Amino acid sequence: MRKAFTTLALAGVAMLAMATPALAHNVLISTDPGKDASLEAGPARITLTFDAPVQGGDINQVAVVGPGNTQWAEGSVEVNSNVVTAPLRPLGPAGVYTVGYRILSADGHAVTGEYKFTLTRAGTGTPASATAATGASRQGDSGGVPVWVWIAGAVVLLVIGLTVALRTGGGKAK
Repeated sequence: MRKAFTTLALAGVAMLAMATPALAHNVLISTDPGKDASLEAGPARITLTFDAPVQGGDINQVAVVGPGNTQWAEGSVEVNSNVVTAPLRPLGPAGVYTVGYRILSADGHAVTGEYKFTLTRAGTGTPASATAATGASRQGDSGGVPVWVWIAGAVVLLVIGLTVALRTGGGKAK
């Protein structure tokens, strides 16, 4: 019986050792320009503020698509703790502009999203060439290990521990 308890205790310790803290993906808490804002002049940059620091790296992307599916983001994205900034070309035609983003969350997962704002007066800018546009609009998830893998691992360890305990605990104590 003592062997069974020892085996179960070891299996429990192994499961706890594999456990990782629950981490939540970053959440967008504010934007500049704001969601659904109407602007008379185009902004010089897009600023996205998240609830937790954003990891640096090339995965952080911002794309701005205007009327006629034209690209307006220009240059590389800058990350400063929880604030992501992307420079823009001077905007052109009046209309709805969609800001798409993809950032590397504090927990290592990619977070994507989009919002819109409207330019009410046409600007004088010209769009970026198609090859200069970044892929922030490509939505997907990468990085990190899915939760189900950890759960499956814990179940396997528990089954192994119980099997060993039952097989070794069958003898009579002397």
